[in-house]
Amino acid sequence: MSSPVPPPALDSLRGLVLGDAFGDQWLGLSPDEAQVRHVNRELRPAPWEWTDDSAMALVVVRHLTEHEEIHQDVLARDFAAAYTADPARKYGPSMHQVLRAIGDGADWRAVTAAMFGGQGSHGNGAAMRVAPLGAWFATDLDRVAEQARLSAVTTHFHPEAAAGAVAVALAAALAARSRGEAAPGRADLLRRIADLLPDSDVRSGLRIAARLPVGTSVRHAAAVLGSGHRLSAPDTVPFALWAAAGQLDDLPEAIWSTLGGWGDTDTTCAIAAGVVAARTGLDGVPQRWLTACEAVPGISPEQWGE
Repeated sequence: MSSPVPPPALDSLRGLVLGDAFGDQWLGLSPDEAQVRHVNRELRPAPWEWTDDSAMALVVVRHLTEHEEIHQDVLARDFAAAYTADPARKYGPSMHQVLRAIGDGADWRAVTAAMFGGQGSHGNGAAMRVAPLGAWFATDLDRVAEQARLSAVTTHFHPEAAAGAVAVALAAALAARSRGEAAPGRADLLRRIADLLPDSDVRSGLRIAARLPVGTSVRHAAAVLGSGHRLSAPDTVPFALWAAAGQLDDLPEAIWSTLGGWGDTDTTCAIAAGVVAARTGLDGVPQRWLTACEAVPGISPEQWGE
């Protein structure tokens, strides 16, 4: 029997997909054109297709509806099956290797642990997909952290990747818990997340982010924290959560603001939007955005645009 998706988790998923599809449309532009369009708030033409960020987030949510918690062996197979069915979603090179091997029957533990000379991947792929999980288990932060960690290591063995996933999940959980209340302050939220993480570069990045002065520009924050140019969790998560934490009541502005850090814009926008939408839903998102965004399998048009 399938469990219903809790409203904050569905909202987070919808936001994540929107942020991913929005952010991906800017990656093919020259820096000069992107800057001009961003300053003028010129939307990219439709359709906005989503990427592996959304594909893997959809797998996580479907998995939770079926199992109500993470079962790693099943989740690894679910990721591989989704990849096999639609491999052209801009998966990273290492994920092509990992998911093909799992799809061919290899043990995910052996595959993920062997990546990058036995260190495992510390990429941002475990963090980009996990916000809805955080919103799902929002009432229990210990469970949020554990479930996020379990979901991460099915593809990303490195502790930094797991720390990034836990950080994003906690951010989404705390955003969901604040629904109907005043938004937490940026620095307070980032410090609270950092305090719940294991010692890691991700935690250090969040502590640096929390200390950035009020009024810090997006460009400066991205220069200090990184915005995904290295495609790693430490280089992506602190900035994306800094951007989200500064716009917790305005999902469109959170996406525009996050975009201005450039870097891995589909992933940073997916993370930030997944967190903010866990609090706001899609309230305030222009209908033009929703129409431009590629449809989400399993989510009705009414759910997508309500």
